[in-house]
Amino acid sequence: MTNSLGCELGRLSTMKPAELRSRWREVYRNVAPDIGPDLLRRGIAYRLQERGQGTLTSSTRRNIERQIKRLGKDDGEAMIAPSLKPGTRLVRSWRGKMHQVLVLDEGFEFDGRRYASLTQIAGDITGTHWSGPRFFGLVTRRRRRAVGP
Repeated sequence: MTNSLGCELGRLSTMKPAELRSRWREVYRNVAPDIGPDLLRRGIAYRLQERGQGTLTSSTRRNIERQIKRLGKDDGEAMIAPSLKPGTRLVRSWRGKMHQVLVLDEGFEFDGRRYASLTQIAGDITGTHWSGPRFFGLVTRRRRRAVGP
């Protein structure tokens, strides 16, 4: 990040709401939306960084849109697991014993052996069928809303 961009981003934290709305008009060339100062700061900071460092790739934007659509569904399905980068270490305590899994380029390593999926590892640890991503805390279930009076 350039020094001038860093200074400008730092100044945003001291601006009053009226100043933020004015800066929004300068940056976006449009009237500021009716949102709080924190969101105004974030929006201005994003646009300034985007101008200085470039925008998201089209594939990243498409992926974000897909995730938003999935999260917008209120069907009680599991939340989306983050993608795991090789070298990441997953740790889970089960019945008093600590278990570590290493994410590889293709698959996982656990207890000196290679596995194709986390579900296989979770099964070996627990002795029963588990969703591997859920077992390692990568996926959470959204609660269904109560329906009724």
